[in-house]
Amino acid sequence: MIVDLIDEAVTAGARLEKACGILGLSVRTIERWLCAGVGEDRRTGPHTPPAHQLTDGEKQKVLATANSPEFRNKSPKQIVPTLADRGEYIASESSFYRVLREAGQLAHRGRARPPRASKPKELVASKPNQVWCWDITYLRAPVRGTFYFLYLIVDVFSRKIVGWSVHEEESQDLAVDMIDSAIRVENVPEDTLVLHADNGGPMKGSTMLATLQRLGIVPSFSRPRVSDDNAYAEALFRTLKYRPDYPRTPFASLEHASRWTEGFVRWYNAEHLHSAIRYVTPDDRHAGRDVAILAARHAVYRAAKARNSRRWSRDTRNWTPVGEVTLNRRHPTLGEPRT
Repeated sequence: MIVDLIDEAVTAGARLEKACGILGLSVRTIERWLCAGVGEDRRTGPHTPPAHQLTDGEKQKVLATANSPEFRNKSPKQIVPTLADRGEYIASESSFYRVLREAGQLAHRGRARPPRASKPKELVASKPNQVWCWDITYLRAPVRGTFYFLYLIVDVFSRKIVGWSVHEEESQDLAVDMIDSAIRVENVPEDTLVLHADNGGPMKGSTMLATLQRLGIVPSFSRPRVSDDNAYAEALFRTLKYRPDYPRTPFASLEHASRWTEGFVRWYNAEHLHSAIRYVTPDDRHAGRDVAILAARHAVYRAAKARNSRRWSRDTRNWTPVGEVTLNRRHPTLGEPRT
């Protein structure tokens, strides 16, 4: 009943967090119920009030102190140490914040805008060369504390590495050259590509942004200090650095790093059966050959089931080609399965 009520509220336009808050639930609780197929509410709740909670009198003292002429323009982080310097302790900073929040007195009052967490726009790729991700990672150099820099672009739809280069420095000019070269090699039409990156200097430099505008590329950026907004590039770097043949010692030279990276890119694009695209190679997916490959696999499995159906308790393995790929996927709406 609770899930139905919240679903009805969200459908009518209410925010999920607000609807859950009215019922005294968290969004995570509703998500957990949905993943478990709802079932019964097995929450027991606390049987006794916490022994250390503030009394009503202590809460009133917190409010009186925070609203006093001396402290009304200060935050609890300033109030509590000031009181401690006088040998007085009323409550912790977190208790001050909690009491003020319960009383409806916790609000942003400064001139600066309150912080806002805005997720990047959801990007959907239905074919190659619609959405690319790029990033830079470190490769250890022979001198301790120095590194080579691997610049790398991956196509979100096919997972193909469409551009890469290794240099001794991190520079937006070098990144521009790599992106420009990848555009020409892939023959990407103007105004059809979105390029996603994090918030590093080379990614947001003026030369980079001017080049993207010249090439008709739409830039997209991760949220500051959020590590998983550029997950495709980060996952690729992890695959690269956990390869069995990845050097355990630093690269001997820039040429050594470039040769190794060239071999990795050749293996990754042409030989690596990628789990996210039904175990076909990025090259096959990029060229559209994955449809025929997966259809042939499906036929093999169907024939195997026909020969001995008792070994198959359900349908054969899903070899349907992966469809659209989404970058910065929005939070699923209530009632939809999480993928």
